Amino acid sequence: MGKTRWKVYGGILTVVIALNIAAWNSTAFCDWYIRTVFPIWVSTYGRFTGLFPFSVGEIMIVLGVLLVATVILLGVVWLAAAVADRWKKLKGFCRVYYQAFAWILLGVCLVMTLNCFILYHGSTFSEKYFGADTREYTLEELTALRNFVVEQCNDLCTQMSRNEDGSIIYTGDMGEMARAAMLHLGETYDNLGGYCPKPKPLYSSDFMCQQYMAGYYFPFSMEANYNDVMYIMNKPATFCHELAHLKGYIYEDEANFIGYLACVQSEDLCFRYSGYLSVLNYIDNDFYDAVGRDRERYLQEPAVLQQVRADDVFVTQEEWDRIEKKALLDTEVVDAISDSFIDANLKLNGIPDGAISYSRVVKLLLQYYDIHGYGTPCDP
Repeated sequence: MGKTRWKVYGGILTVVIALNIAAWNSTAFCDWYIRTVFPIWVSTYGRFTGLFPFSVGEIMIVLGVLLVATVILLGVVWLAAAVADRWKKLKGFCRVYYQAFAWILLGVCLVMTLNCFILYHGSTFSEKYFGADTREYTLEELTALRNFVVEQCNDLCTQMSRNEDGSIIYTGDMGEMARAAMLHLGETYDNLGGYCPKPKPLYSSDFMCQQYMAGYYFPFSMEANYNDVMYIMNKPATFCHELAHLKGYIYEDEANFIGYLACVQSEDLCFRYSGYLSVLNYIDNDFYDAVGRDRERYLQEPAVLQQVRADDVFVTQEEWDRIEKKALLDTEVVDAISDSFIDANLKLNGIPDGAISYSRVVKLLLQYYDIHGYGTPCDP
């Protein structure tokens, strides 16, 4: 690089480092950024990538993998050429390629800082709207929450339109309904207002199933992406979950909670059912643990209908059979690698319990209903 380019590079790198230092040390700075600057990227760049019918972020990921693979391959060729004394023929090309890679890597660090890392250090949703909550909730309160959600699921499952095989039918535009649900929620919680891009399906949805992933927020393209192979009842809550990330809420438990609120306040029955289903297992499992995994005690409470259990599935068996038949890698291996990556990423961004943070949604629900009560604010 020339001296001027080195200075520009060094200047951008300094900004990236300074932003990360500020994020780790100032919640006020992060809150200001999330409130005033972050929405600009969503409403401009996110609006632009939203013009494409496919996932721009997915293409970026593929190009990124190819770019890194080429860097490694060139390194091997470079070494072999140096040993064979043919270095001069490759020297110019390698220099240009590695310089370009250095700039791209710097751009990745900048985008990840602006669209991801800073978000991890802002005030939480509950701190902004509910206030600090340090108290412990009782078994009775957890039981009330569990029974409320079970009753809602049991009631709504009987109202769904179904095919002859029992699978749920949805004929509306689910993406537009998700945007409408988030805009409606934004009337109560101002940080959730403003432009929402339409969620996009991923071409690699089969691979996402192997990772047990329902959706992805791509900070490089400002898109909300979802697994198009998963069972239909996962989609409404996932759409709203991913859109919550685009509102600056990067924590998974908070995105789960926001997705839940957006769905259960919708006038659409399918969205409401999906919202309650999205938290059912978290709450039911926590309740079972809270009663000491005592089966007899557990059965004293309202039972989850078998139809609800059937609807609360990630991928149908038919789709699993198809995925496993054509998969290049074993699902257990893919899932283990994915879990390790997610856990490491969360811990890197200051979440000490890593992927366990997904289940914190139960605490948020307990806090919410402690403030608002059952059956009032979540009724459409």
